Amino acid sequence: MESEMKDLNSKPPKPRPPESAMHDSATAKDDRPLLKPEAVGVSIESLQDMEKKFAAYVRNDVYGPIGRGELPLLEKVLLPLACVTLVPIRVIVGMSVLVLYYLICRICTLFSSPNRDAEQEDYAHMEGWRRAVIVWCGRFSSRVMLFVFGFYWINETYRNPEVSQDKLSSTNEEEGKEQSEYPERLGAIVSNHVSYLDILYHMSSSFPSFVAKRSVAKLPLVGLISKCLGCVYVQRESKSSDFKGVAGVVTERIKEAHQNGSAPIMMLFPEGTTTNGDYILPFKTGAFLARAPVRPVILRYPYQRFSPAWDSISGARHVLFLLCQFINHMEVTWLPVYNPSQQEKDDPKLYADNVRRLMSREGNLIMSDIGLAEKRIYHAALNGNNSLPSVVHQKDD
Repeated sequence: MESEMKDLNSKPPKPRPPESAMHDSATAKDDRPLLKPEAVGVSIESLQDMEKKFAAYVRNDVYGPIGRGELPLLEKVLLPLACVTLVPIRVIVGMSVLVLYYLICRICTLFSSPNRDAEQEDYAHMEGWRRAVIVWCGRFSSRVMLFVFGFYWINETYRNPEVSQDKLSSTNEEEGKEQSEYPERLGAIVSNHVSYLDILYHMSSSFPSFVAKRSVAKLPLVGLISKCLGCVYVQRESKSSDFKGVAGVVTERIKEAHQNGSAPIMMLFPEGTTTNGDYILPFKTGAFLARAPVRPVILRYPYQRFSPAWDSISGARHVLFLLCQFINHMEVTWLPVYNPSQQEKDDPKLYADNVRRLMSREGNLIMSDIGLAEKRIYHAALNGNNSLPSVVHQKDD
């Protein structure tokens, strides 16, 4: 879901050289080879060298980089034990919760037309008891799903407002003091991205809207739930001239939330892809174009056996190993609302960079300058495609 915010343009991207691939728009799916064989010498690099170069995407748990490593004896005993005892229970309970919440959404949306905006549609702008039931049940169901995945408790920390209002070198100190005295209404929540579990947590905490592929709206069960969330869909196949693009829709939604406290709030992952949780990548500017205040959130997943980070491992294998883990841990740090200075409002890139630096400092995250292009290179090499004849999209993050 996060990759849709890579660059948020309203038109499909034109072919570019490999060096600019990480800046391509997410409004059009690009199935071209990402790099040519001669563009990078992965075939002569050792795994150790790649892990240093692509450190933000390296898995360091006992299951290995792609979840197929040689397991220690204890893990060989615990894994099959969990598969025959814990996994069936969790799958049945999880599916039951999903179906039950879908039925609640279906009942609440009966005889109600979705809000339509160009090629977008949602039920997040409903009012009254229907919206209240959808939100309350959605937050509760999401927390139950996290419980099913082994997150029995979540360690949440709320930082003091003075910490977040401590501006970085590019911000005027007096202006920062004025902003702390006169805080503005929140426009969006921005978070680092580690796993698909991030979405469940944010649904359980604030039930915001996300950016999703248009195909999500057509999925069984999940499609209606995404509309109740008020997701902004990426219509990759559309080329209509009246389509405002993801950037325009997201910016309008952020402005709406900023000006209207009852409007659904947007939740964005400005990195554009997932990391292993120890790093923070460069931010895209989509969340900051509205020039509205944002709420930074930092997610961490401490682990001993299996890392909940979704990187360099298939989705099915990841879900299985996660369900086999008896207990999972999550740490969440909520920073105060970040009110941009006038200089940051005039320069979204500066705004994004300053929020990123703040999150890096407060969350002890290492700043990395690599992006999605390097991630695909690393994944291709792990899967044995060292010559890189065609590096394509391995998964839509």
